[in-house]
Amino acid sequence: MANRSAVRKVDEGDEPVSLGDRAIDNLAFIRETMERSTSFTAVPGYGGMLMGVTALVAAYIAAQQIYLRDWLVTWLVEAGLAFAIGLLAMWQKSRIVESSLLSTPSKKFALSFAPPLIAGIAITLGLWRYEHYEMMAPVWMLCYGAAVICGGAFSVRIIPVMGWFFLTLGAVAFALPSSFGNYLMAASFGILHVVFGFIIARRYGG
Repeated sequence: MANRSAVRKVDEGDEPVSLGDRAIDNLAFIRETMERSTSFTAVPGYGGMLMGVTALVAAYIAAQQIYLRDWLVTWLVEAGLAFAIGLLAMWQKSRIVESSLLSTPSKKFALSFAPPLIAGIAITLGLWRYEHYEMMAPVWMLCYGAAVICGGAFSVRIIPVMGWFFLTLGAVAFALPSSFGNYLMAASFGILHVVFGFIIARRYGG
């Protein structure tokens, strides 16, 4: 009798696992796995914030330049610095989220991100040849925005949103006098990178 009562108590304490709970857990796992396999999740939030800070510094330095060629050199140096920061931060985050930079989503992101940037470089060379420096800031914002939107199609949802903000500011830059160029460059490459970098860092793991 003692053994039967003991068995009965154990049986009553063991609650069966709900099939609904199991199904929800399995669906959540499958969805997360599919998102990781189809989306590039190594977009750096903190790295983007640092890129924004350096852009704000560059905007201040560029505004102090007397000659337009010195203005161009300032922004070209900033572009190289931002590229290095972004690449290093992307590599670090890829290790955190365990996503290889040579994975299929990474390649799709890079192949979609690159063409608008290449177009921007080609246009910049043409503008430099004919000394149309006042057109460079709008072109940079538009081409970078297009690159972010195209690459963002294979990344988290917030990335294309940032790209549309760049496109908007680029269009506004064409409508305003060229003297507003540094302000809009600070607003786009500076403030937008800081704001969206913070959002990405908080929501998507750094």
